[in-house]
Amino acid sequence: EYSELSQEMAERKASSSSTSTSTISSESSSGKLAFGAANICNHYYSLPFLQEVVIPSYTNGNLYHVAHKKIPVWDAATSKTITPSSNNGIKLESFIFDVFPLSTSMAILEVERKHEFAPVKNAPGKDSTDSPDTARNMISAMAKEWIVTSGGTLTLNNASAKKEEKSSSCCCEVDPLTSYAGEGLEKYN
Repeated sequence: EYSELSQEMAERKASSSSTSTSTISSESSSGKLAFGAANICNHYYSLPFLQEVVIPSYTNGNLYHVAHKKIPVWDAATSKTITPSSNNGIKLESFIFDVFPLSTSMAILEVERKHEFAPVKNAPGKDSTDSPDTARNMISAMAKEWIVTSGGTLTLNNASAKKEEKSSSCCCEVDPLTSYAGEGLEKYN
């Protein structure tokens, strides 16, 4: 979990002699983070594994992390809830990936974020990340990439738009019934 990494670990670079982030070094770095992967939480577990292995582990208290948190408290003198300026409590947390070590058979699939992960967890707005706006832009950029890769050309039907805006400012979508991952678009050129 990223919150459990020290500053040194969070900034550690991968060795330049390896294309994998499994080889780590503080010297001779490739510029990529040693721990630069993220978990987009697409997990598949069998019911027997969850029922027979995971649930008993949680029941025994084995899968919890201690998180120091700022926990709001009630101030009877002012009749208000006060949010402290420093951590004042402990919260027990667990994460979906905490069950990985319990598995006897596991595989990891590494994907490109720009093609596989456009989270929506914040409100829309020009300064917002992980919002409906950023997700829409990522999906649009991917569709544009598919069209150009397949030999297509993008144009904007707006005579007043500048040339550089024509292919970048409009939203673009490829119907998933037409192409799931950019395949087969050549026939539409």
